[in-house]
Amino acid sequence: MGSNSSRIGDLPKNEYLKKLSGTESVSENDPFWNQLLSFSFPAPTSSTELKLLEEATISVCRSLVENNPRTGNFGALIKVFLSRTKELKLSAECQNHIFIWQTHNALFIICCLLKVFICEMSEEELQLHFTYEDKSPGSYSSDSEDLLEELLCCLMQLITDIPLLDITYEISVEAVSTMVVFLSCQLFHKEVLRQSISHKYLMQGRCLPYTSKLVKTLLYNFIRQEKPPPPGAHVFPQQSEAGGLLYGLASGVATGLWTVFTLGGVGSKAAATPELSSPLANQSLLLLLVLANLTDAADAPNPYKQAIMSFKNTQDSSPFPSSVPHAFQINFNSLYTALCEQQTSDQATLLLYTLLHQNSNVRTYMLARTDMENLVLPILEILYHVEERNSHHVYMALIILLILTEDDGFNRSIHEVILKNITWYSERVLTEISLGSLLILVVIRTIQYNMTRTRDKYLHTNCLAALANMSAQFRSLHQYAAQRIISLFSLLSKKHNKVLEQATQSLRGSLSSNDTPLPDYAQDLNVIEEVIRMMLEIINSCLTNSLHHNPNLVYALLYKRDLFEQFRTHPSFQDIMQNIDLVITFFSSRLLQAGAELSVERVLEIIKQGVVALPKDRLK
Repeated sequence: MGSNSSRIGDLPKNEYLKKLSGTESVSENDPFWNQLLSFSFPAPTSSTELKLLEEATISVCRSLVENNPRTGNFGALIKVFLSRTKELKLSAECQNHIFIWQTHNALFIICCLLKVFICEMSEEELQLHFTYEDKSPGSYSSDSEDLLEELLCCLMQLITDIPLLDITYEISVEAVSTMVVFLSCQLFHKEVLRQSISHKYLMQGRCLPYTSKLVKTLLYNFIRQEKPPPPGAHVFPQQSEAGGLLYGLASGVATGLWTVFTLGGVGSKAAATPELSSPLANQSLLLLLVLANLTDAADAPNPYKQAIMSFKNTQDSSPFPSSVPHAFQINFNSLYTALCEQQTSDQATLLLYTLLHQNSNVRTYMLARTDMENLVLPILEILYHVEERNSHHVYMALIILLILTEDDGFNRSIHEVILKNITWYSERVLTEISLGSLLILVVIRTIQYNMTRTRDKYLHTNCLAALANMSAQFRSLHQYAAQRIISLFSLLSKKHNKVLEQATQSLRGSLSSNDTPLPDYAQDLNVIEEVIRMMLEIINSCLTNSLHHNPNLVYALLYKRDLFEQFRTHPSFQDIMQNIDLVITFFSSRLLQAGAELSVERVLEIIKQGVVALPKDRLK
């Protein structure tokens, strides 16, 4: 690259890059490295710019792959970087901009090269490139076979030990990005890797002692959401004398790799802004998730997963069990706040799911919070805007709700939280509604969306499971929530009748024609009946456990009582219909006694009086 490079398009012709990738060996003490690392061009900040960079430098990378076995220049570059990092902490304290800038540039080049190496060669070949030295062609030295481990250890030290300042922000992002690149080997293998570079170096040996410190640093990077320094804030002053420094630090932030490593390869539309607002937080989160999901090594469990499963609140003074390795403490209040604020990105939702699912300390803390609406509302927004989200994000949001609704305390407390003016809910103006009723509305809307669009049985089942978990604790349901429960049942009832009619017609048609294969209406019918049964169980559970708390549901049930008639004698639903039928019959007779032309208020009054009069032992 060198001091005279200012545009990506110039890179293939750059004399310094040609020398690095050429046939001539460059010793690690050569002044060439200072010239190579004194480049300044705006670093890519989008996947488009990064692709341009890759296309411009691919010829240089391939040339290095070809010549490195004889020259060992890749190893020499890494040694130059490693020697510089030993003085990095001191340079940060002394505000040595030039030294940090050149060290960042060395890591930037290493990261770009590694990305191409990992795409184009096996892990065995990649490891060999770390061992080649300037000797006879193809030879390598046993002294340098730990260079890869040394680089990984150095990156971990850089992430955990270097203070985060304006002048160190970019190199911190680059260190995290380089580790993400290292771990991207799995992308190029169909089978799950159990003996990869990551298992060999990150789960044992010299890197292992950094496990808890690395996980803690990455979590705090996510919590703090540090923005990159403003352009010019980290540019050292240019000297006016002849021969003075004319290099300017790239004002763009790091390498822009954070826009490339998106979860599942599909970013959600709303996630673009937060991803760019703090590259360090976003890259740290991605690295944390990759580390947490590494498969266990053949002889040892994943230490990063162990650390994520066991960390505790800083306010928790109880000792860690001796059986818990890699344990540490973190401020749960700060973590909770960051998780509430960052749910627009699917990777933050995945972190929330991971912590709720795997760390019992975090789960207990979150369920005890008195401001659960701060966490639940962003999750409901994800589900509400299902059309704009990728399927991974929707599923994770739903599973989080499922985990939360397994707790009776949560199911009770959400009906006590009253919300005002939910602006993002556009179907109806909700001036005042409980968090519990809003949750029911959003989940039912997701089911209806799924019925008409995606038709995913798994999504249906999870939505209904969340409602079933909550049903015994339904309290003071909003009239609109009660209406939507019965409306969903109405929709399922119509669908059931339609499929039944199609199955009957198909059966008649098949008697006259033996050639046409029959559509599998029986399977469709089974699925619909399964969903109808779950809906009836949800209504039944609410009536049995909290009838006196839900006059609006009884009102909605009576208003649409004809819907339930066909299911009273149906063999699949007879048992579950008994309580519902009893409630409809009991309250219908009381309304009949009260006379005709009753107002809504009068009907609700009769229902409330009737609830007291209905013996509880009659509901099974």
